[in-house]
Amino acid sequence: MKILVVEDNPSVSSMLEMFFSKEGITGDFEADGLDGYRTYKANDYDLLILDWMLPGMDGMALCRKIREEGDSIPIIMLTAKDSESDQVIGFEMGADDYVTKPFSPLALMARIKAVTRRAQKLEPVSDLIKTQHFLVNKEMRDVQIDGEKVADLTPKEFDLLVFFLRHPKQVFSRDQLLEQVWGYQFYGDERTVDVHIKRLRKKITGGDKLFHTVWGVGYKFEETEN
Repeated sequence: MKILVVEDNPSVSSMLEMFFSKEGITGDFEADGLDGYRTYKANDYDLLILDWMLPGMDGMALCRKIREEGDSIPIIMLTAKDSESDQVIGFEMGADDYVTKPFSPLALMARIKAVTRRAQKLEPVSDLIKTQHFLVNKEMRDVQIDGEKVADLTPKEFDLLVFFLRHPKQVFSRDQLLEQVWGYQFYGDERTVDVHIKRLRKKITGGDKLFHTVWGVGYKFEETEN
């Protein structure tokens, strides 16, 4: 595995470099967002780890730029920010995961494995999904509801929607959704699910009537007649 880390704290970079070496991971390191972008464009990586606050170009801007270019490479954000609003911003920019400093290398490694496992284990099913109200083209990552295009879904919002469309009326706990959509087993933050459900409800017409909270359990997706 080859990872690019863009982090301006030398102690964090040194810690990760030593840990990656023990894990057999090839790590490249940059301390500036612009340098990180140039290195990313010049090489092939399996995953990016971006610090939120960087000189030159901050991690959020770098993440957004990469997603605007159409690259779906897994991205993990490192940040000292821990509020739900900060997580929303990160996910809106297209980040796949969010690790709060300080963190243990083992916990980060679990996230790395989960994110890359999810990226590699795409379901071998039809790219087209048609339901009562939705038409989804997975290859084009295009979503329409009642003929109207939904244009601003982040990669993980799209993946979560697709999972629900394929499992209508089934109730899933937050842990189950983390496992199925993010690939987590034990290290997922349940707030990640809540944030994404909240965003889907806002972005999709009639979302409040599609994504149902099952109190004490989790969530389910169910389409109803107009």
